[in-house]
Amino acid sequence: MNVAWDEVSRNNWELFHKQHGGSLEQSWAYGQALQTLKVRILRASITDGTSLLGIAQFMSRRLAGYLSITSCTRGPVWHPDLPHADRARALRALKKSLPLPALRVPLFSPNAPAGPDTDQETRGLWRVMTGYSTVMLDLRRPLAHVRSDLEGKWRNRLVKAEADTAFATRVEANLPECLRLLERETQQRSEKKFHGLPASFVQAYIEAAPSKEEGFAVSFAQSRQKDTTAAMLFLIHGSGATYHVGWSDEAGRKANAHNLLLWRGIDYLKKLGIERLDLGGVNTRVHPGISRFKLGTGGHPLTLAGTYF
Repeated sequence: MNVAWDEVSRNNWELFHKQHGGSLEQSWAYGQALQTLKVRILRASITDGTSLLGIAQFMSRRLAGYLSITSCTRGPVWHPDLPHADRARALRALKKSLPLPALRVPLFSPNAPAGPDTDQETRGLWRVMTGYSTVMLDLRRPLAHVRSDLEGKWRNRLVKAEADTAFATRVEANLPECLRLLERETQQRSEKKFHGLPASFVQAYIEAAPSKEEGFAVSFAQSRQKDTTAAMLFLIHGSGATYHVGWSDEAGRKANAHNLLLWRGIDYLKKLGIERLDLGGVNTRVHPGISRFKLGTGGHPLTLAGTYF
């Protein structure tokens, strides 16, 4: 088993990432966007000499000028036929060969829940952080099946919003609407003390994507006066997509606009051939309303195994 650093081509990376359901954080465009924020990106390929068995994107920052904190978030992306024992050997090889000075802290956060397989894969590593929780929607199913899995109250709000003629909805790779949403999100974060990637990251991600349509989609609602009353942003990565941010004014909230916007977004993404929608983090203690909204879609709650050193 061989590990090579920064040798795999973008085309081969993106093809492997798409074929094997890589996360947003392991997409090429994600790494390229972070580079604009002065984050060092290292990309490793794992092969058996001829075939690609895995890819791993690391984000590295220096602390105090000498310590490198380097994280492989929701990765590596593995070929599904690679045994877990071989994955464990690959993780050790990645950790040992990381092309950084000796004072470094390599972290791995597998894109998988805790269990026997992950235990075998991370054998020899220590868990230093509990796992991130999200909700995953399988978009390979017929749309009618996705709708039938909606929680009853969630579906009722959707039906009410569908019947409302006070606003119209659209879903598209609309850059002006995306920028307007990011401005509102920045203000919303300031008011509610939220934290997250800066708006400039999204713009850099869109620029790094193979095309606008392969990079993002905005689902938005407009009043008869053409004022945007609610919007949601999805970042597209290979065969998956991730809900990134959303905003609504008071009229949009009263009209249950986000139920309709998410539903329209699901339909749009399915037509693009997207297979999985990651609805983003859920924390029922800190953000109960947002978490209930995501869980109400009937998606699969997923708590990842955690972060390992």
